[in-house]
Amino acid sequence: MTTIQARRRLIVIALLCVAVGGALLRHFAAPGSTARDIGTLLMVLWLPVIGSVIAWLMAKRRRKAPAAADPSGFEAKGAFHPHALVEITMRTSQLPSEDTPIAEGEHRCALVVDNEGFSARWFVAPGGAFRRGTAQALEVEFLAPAVALPRFQRDAAFRMLVGESFVGDGRVLRLHDHA
Repeated sequence: MTTIQARRRLIVIALLCVAVGGALLRHFAAPGSTARDIGTLLMVLWLPVIGSVIAWLMAKRRRKAPAAADPSGFEAKGAFHPHALVEITMRTSQLPSEDTPIAEGEHRCALVVDNEGFSARWFVAPGGAFRRGTAQALEVEFLAPAVALPRFQRDAAFRMLVGESFVGDGRVLRLHDHA
């Protein structure tokens, strides 16, 4: 048990003792007396602890277990097999501290056409980092190409969604033959 947990437990025990003492004082005091009112007040001091316990139980109930790696995701697909060549322009950031080059390596996103999003990944080659605001031709692999490719025909425009933000815009340059 951590120090904070021990202190919280001690506070809960102390407030419970105060509430029990208030209940005893209220029980033995004459109706309408100041002692009975103080006993009631001491009992009411216990209510915030009960509220905190109920909130903790509700948060624990709502808390979900961490999501396991999706076996149907890109991890199961293994090697990168591009389905399309696209031109992507990453939107510039309004914050200078976030206006950094797009780093090399794998990037995952959703490519959105109209109101439909499709999971995709793309790579920036080693030493091939690029600045936001410049158009880049990149190979893209879709998680479900059979579903996505009918919507990503040549010159189709799309937006790039990462998390809850649209971070880029693009268009399809060409589809690969094996797609």
